[in-house]
Amino acid sequence: MTDYVTVTSDAPEGRTGAIKLHGRAAFDGMHRAGRLCAETLDMLVPHMVPGVTTAEIDRLAYDFITARGGVPATLGYRGYTHSTCISINHVVCHGIPSEKTLKSGDIVNVDVTPILDGWHGDSSRMYLIGDVPLKAKRLVEVTYECLMLGLEQAKPGNHLGDVAHAIQRHAERHRYGVVRDFCGHGLGRLFHDAPEVVHVGKPGTGPELKPGMIFTVEPMINIGRPDVKLLDDGWTAVTRDRSLSAQFEHSIGITEQGCEIFTLSPKGWHAPPYL
Repeated sequence: MTDYVTVTSDAPEGRTGAIKLHGRAAFDGMHRAGRLCAETLDMLVPHMVPGVTTAEIDRLAYDFITARGGVPATLGYRGYTHSTCISINHVVCHGIPSEKTLKSGDIVNVDVTPILDGWHGDSSRMYLIGDVPLKAKRLVEVTYECLMLGLEQAKPGNHLGDVAHAIQRHAERHRYGVVRDFCGHGLGRLFHDAPEVVHVGKPGTGPELKPGMIFTVEPMINIGRPDVKLLDDGWTAVTRDRSLSAQFEHSIGITEQGCEIFTLSPKGWHAPPYL
């Protein structure tokens, strides 16, 4: 049985396994943090070009977030030493910034989580570098469609299984694999909280969605099989069959009518091409 707890204070609360139900003040804080997150991803658009290093992208994100009063949540998290995760081509998630340069034809996910006034904004977005093959572009398009179809099911009375099923059905209709090894998560004052938000499932299963819930939806979709493996660095996850992978992520809150997306692009740059 799923436990829910109504949060009556803006003070940080530990992870108890119960799903937190937040009030308007928390939603306002999440909107501010989510906007900084989206503005960071917007800022990166003109810099995502062949020849730039992923370390430079990471530095740009750090400078942008900290100049606006935020702190990158990943910096120092479980020993991680960067402000972003940057995942290229067959890297599914948690790619580590380095001196590696982007090349024409790459598809790249940048994941940022700024903390602003104690609230976590969490979002990731795909970028197309130079001349990208049609097959890769289509993967990116379908992955974004998966996210938005999932969010259409994020409304009170539905279940997390309804969100997952919408994602899985659309991806598998295109013969893509949906990654099982990583999932979305509760969010707020904590970086990771209940519930776990998986991206495959059956309608009507999983925790019921109730107003006040805050969580991420972040499907990872592979052109090939859904299987992944972790590299020796302990962070980088890649497709086992070396097929391309794409991901989009939004942070949302459940309302009486549906959901509010905290991390929408102020410029309308929701999916590539952005310029």
